[in-house]
Amino acid sequence: MKKSMFAVMSSLTVMGLALAGCGGGQPAEQASQSGQSNTQPAPANTANEPAKAQVLRWNLHSEPPTGDPGLAEDTTSAAIVKAVFDGLTRIGSSGKPEEAVAEKIEVSSDMKTYTFKLRDSKWSNGELVTAHDFEYAWKRALDPKTASNYAYQLYYIKNAEKANKGTGSLDDVGVKALDDKTLQVELTNPTPFFLELTAFQTYFPVNKKVVEADGKWSGEAKTYVGNGPFKMESWEHKSRMVLVKNDNYWDKDSVKLDKIEFSMVEDENTELSMFENGEIDWAGSPLSSLPTDAMPALKDSGKLQVKPVGATYWYKFNTEKPPFNNVKIRKAFAYAINRQTLIDNVLQANQQPAMAAVPPTMGLNAGGYFKDNDQETAKKLLEEGLKELGLSKLPPIKLSYNTSEGHKKIAEAIQDQWRQNLGAEVKLENQEWKVYLETMHEGNYQVGRLGWSGDFNDPINFLELFKEKEGGNNDTRWENPKFKELLNQSSTESDPEKRKAILREAEQIMMNEIPIMPIYFYTHTWVKNDKVKGIFQDGLGAIDWKWASIE
Repeated sequence: MKKSMFAVMSSLTVMGLALAGCGGGQPAEQASQSGQSNTQPAPANTANEPAKAQVLRWNLHSEPPTGDPGLAEDTTSAAIVKAVFDGLTRIGSSGKPEEAVAEKIEVSSDMKTYTFKLRDSKWSNGELVTAHDFEYAWKRALDPKTASNYAYQLYYIKNAEKANKGTGSLDDVGVKALDDKTLQVELTNPTPFFLELTAFQTYFPVNKKVVEADGKWSGEAKTYVGNGPFKMESWEHKSRMVLVKNDNYWDKDSVKLDKIEFSMVEDENTELSMFENGEIDWAGSPLSSLPTDAMPALKDSGKLQVKPVGATYWYKFNTEKPPFNNVKIRKAFAYAINRQTLIDNVLQANQQPAMAAVPPTMGLNAGGYFKDNDQETAKKLLEEGLKELGLSKLPPIKLSYNTSEGHKKIAEAIQDQWRQNLGAEVKLENQEWKVYLETMHEGNYQVGRLGWSGDFNDPINFLELFKEKEGGNNDTRWENPKFKELLNQSSTESDPEKRKAILREAEQIMMNEIPIMPIYFYTHTWVKNDKVKGIFQDGLGAIDWKWASIE
C-alpha cells in the first residue's frame, strides 16, 4: 500500500498487538476489606458467569496520519482503515481475495467489465451500504480536489486517469451504481489482479452523508463511520485509540475480539518492555520494529518469529537537487554501501540485500542489477560525477528519516560507510512520521528513507510508483519516457512471460538511473503472547485483525 510506508527496519509496518488479560478480582493473597483472610475459595458459579471479554492490546508506533480510506497511504493508517472498513473483496486466510460486501461477482468474457452484486450490509451508524457508496468513494478519490496520493491505483478503471489529471470528467469514469445492490465497473484493459485491488483501502466505500457533513470526519471517533469488523470507540491523539466489535458488520459472527486497545509509543525498547511486562501481547512487525540490540537474545530464546515479505527498504534521492541531479553521483552512493554487513551487524533478522526495487518473490530479477559493496566503481563514478557538475569535492549531504531507533541505526551505519568510502560529510535529520511524509512529498530533502510493501502481488505495483514525475508516491522527481512506455506496454500484454520481460526491462532502466537506492528486502520480526491466535499477515506484509482471538 502506499505506501510510503512506515517501514521499520526489520518490518514494514508499525507494530504489534496485544491481548488484554481479562481477569477480574483481587490477587488471591490480598486480604478483604473486612480484615478477614481469603482462606476459603469462593464457590464456583460458572453456569451464570458471563464470558470474559476478548481484548487485544497493541502498540501503534506512531499516530495514524489519517483514517480516511481515500487518503490513507501508509501502513499504520491502512491497518486501522482495514479494521474499520470492508471492501467488495477482502484478502482471506488463503491469501486470495474473497467476496466481502460483494456477494456475487460476474466478469465479462473480455475480462474488462465487472458486475458486483452487493449483500445486505450496514454502516456502523446503522445506515445501509449501497453501490452508490462505492461509486462516490472511488470518484472522490479520483477528484483532483481530494489530492489522494493513491488515486493512481484506480487508473485501471476506464477514464479514471483522465479524470484525476483534469483532462476528463468524473462522470465518464467507468464505475456506476446500477441500483442500490449492483455496481458495474469497466476497465481500460484486462487486469488479472483487479479483485486484489478491490480489497485495497482506496477501493473501500465511504458514507457520503458523513463525509460531506464534516471535512474532518475521519480524524475523530465520534464522527468516524465505517462498515468493517470494528468501529472506533475513542481516539486520544498521539496517545491511545480503542476499536470495538461492530455489531452492524455483515460478518460479525466471524469476529471474536470484543475490543482492540492501541497505545502509541515510538520507542522500540519501551515497546518490548511493555510486551515483557504483559502490558501488550505483541511487539515488533508489522506495525513497528524490535530493537536491534535485542535480536540475538530473542533468537536464542526461541521467541522471535520471522517471516519474509514482499517489501523493500530503500533511500530515495531528490533527483532535482544537487548533487543527486547527477546519475553518476546517485550510483556512487548506491554502490558504496555494504548491505550484507548492515544486515549482519545492525538489522540481524535474516533480511536479503537489495540490488533491485522489486522483491525477488515477484520474479523479475532475483540477482539484482549491480554489485553490493562495489567501492571501486563507486569511487570512479563519484569522480566522474563531480567533474560533470563542476565540483572539486562533495558538498555536505543531508540524510532524512522518520523517528525510529531502527531507522536511526541504519542511517548512522550508512553515514559511516559513505564517509569512509566516499569521503562524504553526512548530516542526519529525523522527523515525526506525519511531518516526515509531508516533507518528502514536498521535495524538501536530499536523501530520504522510505520503504514499500506491495499493495498487490505484482511487480507493476513497485514500478508504477515512479512512472510520473508528479506521481503521488514518487517523491524523487525522476521520470523517464522509455520507462513510462514500457509500463504502458505491459498493461496490454496478455502473455505472462512477455509481460514479465517488459517489466524487467523497465526495472533495468530505473536501476540504471537509480532514483532510489534499494537497501534490503524486508522480513517481519515479532514476538507475541501464545494466547493470541488468528492474526492474519499476508505475503505483502498487511495485517488483518478480523479473525483474531484470545484463547
